[in-house]
Amino acid sequence: MNTTDALELADFDAVAQAGLVASGELSAAELLEAAIVRLEATRELNAVIADLFDRGRQQAAALDESGAVRNGGSGPLAGVPFLLKDLGASLADAPEAMGSRALRTHVATESAWIVDRYIAAGLVVFGKTNTPEWGNHCTTEPSLFGPTVNPWSPSITPGGSSGGSAAAVAAGVVPAASGGDGTGSIRVPASCCGLVGLKPRRGRTSFAPGGGHGLEGLVNEHALTRTVRDSAALLDVVAGSAPGDPYTAPASKVPFLQAIMQQSAAQRILIATASPFQGPTTHPEVVGAVERTGAALAGLGHIVEPGAPAIDADAVADAIAVLHNVSNAQLHAMATAHLGRAPHEDEFEPSTWVMVREGFTTSGVAYADAIGAVHAQTRRFVAGMDGHDVLLVPTLLTPPPPYALLDQPRGTTRAFFDVEFATTGWTSLANVTGWAAVSLPLGVTSDGLPIGVQLMAPDETILLQLAAQLETAMPWLHRQPSM
Repeated sequence: MNTTDALELADFDAVAQAGLVASGELSAAELLEAAIVRLEATRELNAVIADLFDRGRQQAAALDESGAVRNGGSGPLAGVPFLLKDLGASLADAPEAMGSRALRTHVATESAWIVDRYIAAGLVVFGKTNTPEWGNHCTTEPSLFGPTVNPWSPSITPGGSSGGSAAAVAAGVVPAASGGDGTGSIRVPASCCGLVGLKPRRGRTSFAPGGGHGLEGLVNEHALTRTVRDSAALLDVVAGSAPGDPYTAPASKVPFLQAIMQQSAAQRILIATASPFQGPTTHPEVVGAVERTGAALAGLGHIVEPGAPAIDADAVADAIAVLHNVSNAQLHAMATAHLGRAPHEDEFEPSTWVMVREGFTTSGVAYADAIGAVHAQTRRFVAGMDGHDVLLVPTLLTPPPPYALLDQPRGTTRAFFDVEFATTGWTSLANVTGWAAVSLPLGVTSDGLPIGVQLMAPDETILLQLAAQLETAMPWLHRQPSM
């Protein structure tokens, strides 16, 4: 396939690319080679840090030889090239550094359940994307692999921790790539890169075989996409539970891809532009994007009212800091087992080292209190939403931020998150409560950079339905990054 044809395929979303294979117009192997051409053309972005081309070619050839795709037996995404985030999406026998110099030689011994689901659906995995160390940062500039460049501008971060995936999708390398979200790590890059970023509700997918959940339920796995239907189709692929999971979300009444074709009933929507944390203000252009989205939803027949649930911001920030400290202490133990020795301080990012050291001294009582605080603030948040179905808020309080802001050590973990939350605002509340949340590229700054607007609800179906309505009312696919 020539370069021109390969680049033209970047305009097709995942469902459309799968349709080309199902119809026989293109093979899975041809789609893959086109994606590799696009990847090679965008190497300067540093979005992909591990090439798995041979593996992808073998999988694509097997799909083509089986004939299952053209017979309609492999699902709506079969044959589509796909990238895995190098954290939370382990692939057996593939490199898995998780952005950490301490794990630079680590290779996964087993595949994550969610990755098995991707492959079973016919998605062709051919690379792994850049991520900050252990997902600690809402920016992607690890010292191990270097920063990922945002296709919209080299002066702004692509976000994190799923920044490599976001940059690859925004640049058209692939129509979708996997991500994970612990305090906004899908939605922040979606906002910075002009994409759709859905964080599913707690328990929608499984962390098998390696864990029951992540960060005591704060983490959820899903993907970055350019269209709502791709996000819905991918959620259908990974929704469900594995034997032994500690809990699972109730199954959707209809597949998510089918649900977005249905008109939702009028929703009662609260709209807020101010931060839930004291101190930070919201940039006027972000406020404008949220307010225009609220007006569009009202025009579509929904009831939009000002207001927001109140939470104890200090309790939330303290709890998130403690949970991250303990998680980093666990990951330090993993690195020790891998290396056969204790890692040195200079094998970690400075901000990670702060979390590791605080994790070593965190008591069991403090950890239990943090879990209790998360549950208490969830109840307070839900009580504040009484009488309303959806919360409409900014994804970020600012336009896409610069590099070297969201990964710097601040002396303590709590101080680190104070800086993060001054930019991210509402994102962590969806993780704390377990609610589903989606960032949509509904705004643009005066200098042409993307602004994400966020919707939160207890379940994904209504969010995807509202997102599909907004995708029609306020389309974004015509906006393309400058690089």
